[in-house]
Amino acid sequence: MLLLASTSPRRSELLKMAGYEFTAAPSDVSEGYLRGTPPMQIVELLAARKAEAVAKQNPQDTVLGADTVVVFKGRVLGKPKDAEEAKAMLRLLSGNVHQVYTGYCIISGKELIRGHECTSVEFYPLSENEISAYCETKEPMDKAGAYAIQGRGALFIKRIDGDFYNVMGLPIGKINRILTGLKNSSKENS
Repeated sequence: MLLLASTSPRRSELLKMAGYEFTAAPSDVSEGYLRGTPPMQIVELLAARKAEAVAKQNPQDTVLGADTVVVFKGRVLGKPKDAEEAKAMLRLLSGNVHQVYTGYCIISGKELIRGHECTSVEFYPLSENEISAYCETKEPMDKAGAYAIQGRGALFIKRIDGDFYNVMGLPIGKINRILTGLKNSSKENS
């Protein structure tokens, strides 16, 4: 059985879209990291921490953990604490290019596969009215970088370079290839 070590509705939506049957099995692990850690290491570390916690309780299952951060000029933008922080993040991203990193970790038996994907996103310049109106929707509040590319935040996107679904929180094409490879490998070994 596939377990998703996450409560993210977006990750669940992407796995369902790809035809996977799975159970959400969120981990209750710290999402802290050392200041100055490179973003690709942050997301891989947190994804592995989540997957390992769930796999420890469910060693017979395949576990997928993931974590996403937005990075602007080396600064990691997580989920905003309040509307003011969300507005500040959106002002930073306005008219600029930033990167979205998603780390993943898949544990299946003795196999542990981890990595990350990076997508560059360019925003149109945003007015204060656009930023305030968007924050009033509450959509930015549980999103890294304070926007949802699959929601109203799509209106801010001028261009992306890379995997669109990575910006949603899971590079589903890459994940599918890994899971398919693991499935085929286990059939060959049976």
